[in-house]
Amino acid sequence: MTGLAVLCPGQGDQHASMFALSLTREAGRAVLERAREALGEDPLALLGRGGQGLYQNRVAQPLVCSAELASWATLEDSLPRPSLFLGYSLGELVAYGCAGALAPGEAIRLAAARAEAMEAASATRGGLLALRGLPLARAESLAARLGAEVAIANGPEHCVVGGSEEALAALERLAPAEGARTVVRLPIGVPAHTRLLAAAVGPFAAALRRSGLEDPRVPVLAGVSAEPVRRREEAVDTLSRQLAERIEWARCLAAAAEMGCKAFLELGPGTALARMAREILPGSEARSLDEFRSREGVLRWAESALRR
Repeated sequence: MTGLAVLCPGQGDQHASMFALSLTREAGRAVLERAREALGEDPLALLGRGGQGLYQNRVAQPLVCSAELASWATLEDSLPRPSLFLGYSLGELVAYGCAGALAPGEAIRLAAARAEAMEAASATRGGLLALRGLPLARAESLAARLGAEVAIANGPEHCVVGGSEEALAALERLAPAEGARTVVRLPIGVPAHTRLLAAAVGPFAAALRRSGLEDPRVPVLAGVSAEPVRRREEAVDTLSRQLAERIEWARCLAAAAEMGCKAFLELGPGTALARMAREILPGSEARSLDEFRSREGVLRWAESALRR
């Protein structure tokens, strides 16, 4: 065990420079070529168009998957072998690509299939809402009263709620009076990780079974249970179930620490997972690629963090 955990984020924090690191190395550029083949379009051109279209599931999921896999390809040969991979929502699929269980092109195609399954399962429009300041039990009670569900448990007073547009609008109105300090709609157009997406589980499981998914070379923590996954069959089960079940992210981070991880590297885009790791695991070393200006800076930080 090296003590290094790699964090793979989900969609929502896309930005114009998220392929910058990948373009500096041949390995990263090779992944972007696989992405072009899988998407039928150059991912850089897709990113360059910008606008709200970047947040539509059918665009965002394969694009973010491509960015993370390309970033990992630029680092993999120089970093110590990770002890674990952890993925947040879409990032859990990406984690299997990073862990050697999926070729990059296939992982990107599966990200597109995941988005399609989620869109098809959304009978009514909905989304996700982030809450801070409410104890989890109170957030669960309030969400249930309004017909919504806690979709991701990020900490004792930090969660994401999923539901219909009507339920989330009501939650936005009522949560501050219940004590929520932060109430933010996320740029996600489906109520992911709730029972409203139950119809997506079977189609995505079927897509995973048809794929070349293999046993991961490094364990991946399952978002629904925080248990390490080492076999293909477990991966098919947990990756598909998480579309309609709560993600226990705080438990995943705690499990990684219990398993000996002391340094957490987030692949980006964004810095949210690194921030949450520092909050949940005080004193831990956690950084995102987006916090560095060069590949060499990432490698220097990892070497230093793992020596401590």
